[in-house]
Amino acid sequence: MKHLLNITDLDTDEIHQVLELAQRQPSSLGYPLRSSEGTPIGAALIFEKPSNRTRHSMEIAVVQLGGHPIYTRGEEVGLDTREPVEDVARIMSGYHGLIAARVFKHGIVERLARASSVPVINMLSDFSHPLQGLADALTMVQEFGSLGGKTVAYVGDYNNVARSLGEICVILGAHYRLACPEGYDASSDELQRISSLGSGSIEQSSRPQEIVAGAHAVHTDTWVSMGQEAEKAQRLEIFGAFSVTTQMMALTASDSIFMHCLPAYRGYEVASEVIDGSASRVIQQGHNRLHASRGVIAHMLGVKR
Repeated sequence: MKHLLNITDLDTDEIHQVLELAQRQPSSLGYPLRSSEGTPIGAALIFEKPSNRTRHSMEIAVVQLGGHPIYTRGEEVGLDTREPVEDVARIMSGYHGLIAARVFKHGIVERLARASSVPVINMLSDFSHPLQGLADALTMVQEFGSLGGKTVAYVGDYNNVARSLGEICVILGAHYRLACPEGYDASSDELQRISSLGSGSIEQSSRPQEIVAGAHAVHTDTWVSMGQEAEKAQRLEIFGAFSVTTQMMALTASDSIFMHCLPAYRGYEVASEVIDGSASRVIQQGHNRLHASRGVIAHMLGVKR
């Protein structure tokens, strides 16, 4: 059985298949979340962390594929407080055709997958954000036709978003560049791991202007993620030189685009003139969360391109 906990759970061909399925009309995918009698099949959507794009995109994707989404807050199931993760997985496997979870700790989705008898999708964990990585790749493919040979820069904290983006970029043949402050960057082991994933490349520097020079796409994310509020003042000081400004974007390729997984904090990680400017693709990127989620679910349920 196939689970999607990290981008690396998909090989190159499977990523291409997901991206192709994501661009097809929902009606052409055959409603894999309906029984042979036409009854909608359930999809358990567990949210330890609140969300805007993830909840809406996943619920609509399930509906478009003929299923019935059940949104469940973390406190309703009480993972490891009311009952063990494994019991939740085994019970929900009997109700639903898939389980998806947005959690704080990556170990939770790993345990769900080990205990589940239906596919499990990681909607976000502290380690990876595969649905965002797929939506990002879809947006760049729509823009450039292919990621092969393109230069993709990420400016900011090396977090779950940066990791999943790097994995899919290298797998698809892009040159991935990281600009991170020291102490918030990828380890040498992590750089080596990602470098081994595909035909692309990865490099890292603490000098953002060098990293974005000639880039076709520039990505960033909030400097203070959910759960890091106590570090806000310290992070704002450390990341001050890593704001994506118009001056920084002027160093990029002539046809470059700006991307942000949202929510964004204008004046911090990105200038208003950049995120609201003509090079910004953040709304298209956000809409692609729906299409990428639909493509993932269809692929995991056996729909072929």
